[in-house]
Amino acid sequence: MKHIRSQTEIGQLYMISKHSSEQSGGGEGVEVVRNEPCTDPKHGAGQITEKRIYLNSKLPTWIRKFVPMAFYITETAWNFYPYTITGQFKHYCSFLPRFHVKIETSFENDNGCSENVVGDDPTPKDSVCFLDILNDPIPDKHYKKAEDLSNWVSQKTGRGPLVDGWRNTTKPIMCSYKRVTCSFEIYGFQGRTEDFIHRNIRDILLVGHRQAVAWIDEWHGMTLEQVREYERKQQEDTNSKLKSDITRTDSAPPMRPSFTRSISVTDESSLKKMGVKTVDIPGSPSCPSSLKSPVRLNSTPE
Repeated sequence: MKHIRSQTEIGQLYMISKHSSEQSGGGEGVEVVRNEPCTDPKHGAGQITEKRIYLNSKLPTWIRKFVPMAFYITETAWNFYPYTITGQFKHYCSFLPRFHVKIETSFENDNGCSENVVGDDPTPKDSVCFLDILNDPIPDKHYKKAEDLSNWVSQKTGRGPLVDGWRNTTKPIMCSYKRVTCSFEIYGFQGRTEDFIHRNIRDILLVGHRQAVAWIDEWHGMTLEQVREYERKQQEDTNSKLKSDITRTDSAPPMRPSFTRSISVTDESSLKKMGVKTVDIPGSPSCPSSLKSPVRLNSTPE
C-alpha cells in the first residue's frame, strides 16, 4: 500500500497549496512564514510549516466587534506522513490569550472502520463524526460543479463518479482520521466560540478532501519533489499578494468622523470648573439680563 500512501500525501500537499492560494486576496488569506524539513525522535523525518491566517471577514459579527482589522492566527503544522499534527493559537490580539486548536491526523488504508487510531484514550462515540465527501452538504459559497463528486470523472485514472455506498465499494481507498481539540477559555464566550470553531473546521475538512479528489488530474503523476516545488511557488505568489494587499490597506488614511460636539453653560461656576476664565463687563456693577444667555462651546474631533 506504499503507492496509495504516496498518492494521498501528494494529493494533500497539492490541495492545501492550491486551496490556500484560492482563499487569499483582499488582505486576507494564508501567509507562509516557515516551511522546512524537521525530525522527530518518534516519527522520524518530516516537514514543519508555520502560517499566519488572516480571516477577519470570515468571523461572525459578534466576534469581529472585539478583534482588530489586522487579525490573524498562527498555525504550526508538523507533517510526519502518515501522521501529522496541526496546532493553531492566537498570536496577535491579546483579547484571545487562551485560544488553542489542535488537530491530529493519521492516514489509514481502510474505509473508516478503525477505532482509536491515535492509540491513547478513545474518543467517545457520540463525539465521532463521519465526513462523507459525496453526500454531506457543504456551504453554498464553496460549491462548484466541477468539484461535485457525483459528476466527477478523472481522465487520467478513469475513477469516478462516486455513487451511494462508495465507501464499501471503491478500491483503492484510504481514510484520514482526525482528532480535533479546541479550547477557548473566555468566560461567556467559551461554548459559543468552540461550537463555531468545530463547525468551521468540519466544513474546511469536507471541502478540502472533496477538492483533493476532484483535482486528481492536476496532481496525479507528480513526484514528492515536484509537488514541493509547486507548493513553494504557490507560497511565494500568495505571500506576495497578501503582503501587497495588507500594505495597501495600511497606507490608506483612516476615516475621520465629521461631526461637532457642543455643550451649553449658563453659570459662572460651571465655566470655572471647566477652566474657562470669566470677566466682568466694564462699567456695569452687574451683568445686564440681555447678556445672561447660555455660553456655547464648540469642539471638533481634532
